Amino acid sequence: MSGHSKWANIQAKKGKTDAARGKVFTKLGRELLIAVKQGGPDPAGNSKLKDVIAKCKAANMPNDTINNAIKKASGAGNNDNYEEITYEGYGPNGVAIIVEAATDNKNRTAADIRHVFDKAGGNLGTTGCVSYMFNKKGVIVIEKASTQKDEEELMMLALDAGAEDFASDEEIYEITTDPSDFSSVREKLEEEGLTFLEAEVQMVPTTTVALDEKGAEKMERLLERLDELDDVSNVYHNWEEA
Repeated sequence: MSGHSKWANIQAKKGKTDAARGKVFTKLGRELLIAVKQGGPDPAGNSKLKDVIAKCKAANMPNDTINNAIKKASGAGNNDNYEEITYEGYGPNGVAIIVEAATDNKNRTAADIRHVFDKAGGNLGTTGCVSYMFNKKGVIVIEKASTQKDEEELMMLALDAGAEDFASDEEIYEITTDPSDFSSVREKLEEEGLTFLEAEVQMVPTTTVALDEKGAEKMERLLERLDELDDVSNVYHNWEEA
């Protein structure tokens, strides 16, 4: 996706209604729960939890909400058990789509996701059918207006911290890392007082697919319906948005 469309997407996410934001926080709460169950409630010794907390902060989730979710997840009486599952499929014109979900009922989630794909004229595929078209990368997005550092200074800071790539657009800087370096790069940037619009490990497409107006409308509907599903955590695709 181009930087312009990425910025537009981030703005759309930031401008969600309170109800939609509440849904985002609920999904992030599940990610916190899974991270705590896997590695404990102390982010100092749980790198996955540390990364999820950074993602929560980038989504403007209040610190109290984050801390309460961690406390709840680590409580003796918490019997919530979610597992992470990845689904792969095709949208209009063969657009590759990866859906990451956190669920306590695999059958329900698979049926819901399959229904969305079918309704949008796509189809759910088998594991591995599209993931080869993506690379897993750490992605950090910084709004230019949020920092006084100039582009060269920030680029050198990111690269010295271990980033793989640095890109600049009209409104944002985008820093890409190897997944194994993501946490350390993010922490070094945080130490410099930087705040993020996005900070997470994502599936980044290696090639993109353009759609005509009709195909784009179908794709937008498919993405919206996937986003509406409570069990869906993240959706990645290789549609090159205009």
